[in-house]
This record gives sequence, structure tokens and C-alpha cells, in this order.
Amino acid sequence: MVAMQEEVSVAALIGDVVGSRRAVDRVDLHHRLDKLVARANDELQPLVPLRITVGDEYQACFETVGEALHAAIWLRLNLLPDADLRHGVGWGPVELLDRDPRVEDGPGWWAAREAIEWAKAEAARSSLRHLRTVYRRHASAKGPGAEGVNAALVCRDQMVGSMSQRSLRLLQGGFAGRSQAMLAEEEGVSASAISQRFRNDGLAAVLAAEELLRRVT
Repeated sequence: MVAMQEEVSVAALIGDVVGSRRAVDRVDLHHRLDKLVARANDELQPLVPLRITVGDEYQACFETVGEALHAAIWLRLNLLPDADLRHGVGWGPVELLDRDPRVEDGPGWWAAREAIEWAKAEAARSSLRHLRTVYRRHASAKGPGAEGVNAALVCRDQMVGSMSQRSLRLLQGGFAGRSQAMLAEEEGVSASAISQRFRNDGLAAVLAAEELLRRVT
């Protein structure tokens, strides 16, 4: 983890569990989220570690917008299909107010909060019901514009949200770095069947989009 300096622009990430109040066992869901957050900190190495703040909401800071967007889809795929996650990513200055317990504020967080609230509101519309990730750049900061990034996120979320459980499982394997041959063996089908599903169900497109989105700085 890189020590975050005060008043620097970072990618602030806010996430929560979609429909957590309807969960049959909220205690179990919380424990699973807690373990996932700990694993994400080990594997993704955020600038400021992911931490659950209240209820089912968690936060972190990343050095780039691309790394924050990668964390958002990584977290989602590691919890689906049992539960889904929603994220807001904001780019802007973040100020450290206190170290113990850690308290931060600033335009980066305001932008992230606006983003996740917008994602929640837009997902209430039938046409965007699969939307789970939104990006905002605060007006005070220089950085990636929101329009192009959000256009890609709308398409990515639509594809992921529309996938069957098998396609979702294959996508999870692809994100984890497993080859199509390995996935075919795991699924008990031919490699050609896996290749066809990657093409027809958009899995290859989602992986290609992720590679490009992760480069956003």
C-alpha cells in the first residue's frame, strides 16, 4: 500500500450490496463481504485499503480510475451470482482529516457518492436495470472525462447482468486468468464449446473492455 498524501487527487471507490435488506441471512452476507474485502486488499493493493464503513457499504482509494474500475468488477464477479454489488468511482482531491480512526473528505469522495447514488437511481429504470458502476470526475480536478468511461460501463454492466450462470462462471474464470482449455475441462465440455460461448455471449468482449478500462489514468 502506498501512503496517501493529503490533498491529492485519487480514485475514491464506494460500494454497497444491492438489495442487502432482502438477504435471507444478512450476518452470513456480511461475513462473506468482510472476507472478500480482505482478499481484495491482498490482491489489488489499493492506495488506501478497502474497509467496511457501515452496514454493507465499503470504501477505498486507488491511484488511478482504471484500478478503481478494475476493483469494482473484480469484487462483483467474486460475489455473483449469490449477491450483487454496486459502485461509485469519483476522481478528485481527497483530504485526510484523521488517521485513527481514518477519516477522509474532499471532492473525490463527493464525486464517488454522487456516482453511486446516480447508479442506484438509474438502475430503477427498466432500460438500465443492470447498471452497477458509475464514474464521476469532480469539476475541480483534471483527469479522465466521465462520458466515455460511463458509456463503456453501461455496456459492460448490461452484458454481465444479462449472462446465464454458466457464462458468468466462465467469465469469472477468465478474469482469474484460467485458459479456455482449463475452463472446458472444469465444465466437462469441449474447448470449441467454450470458445463459441466466449464469442456468442460477449465474454471475450467484456474481457477486452476490462483490459482497456484498466488503463484509464
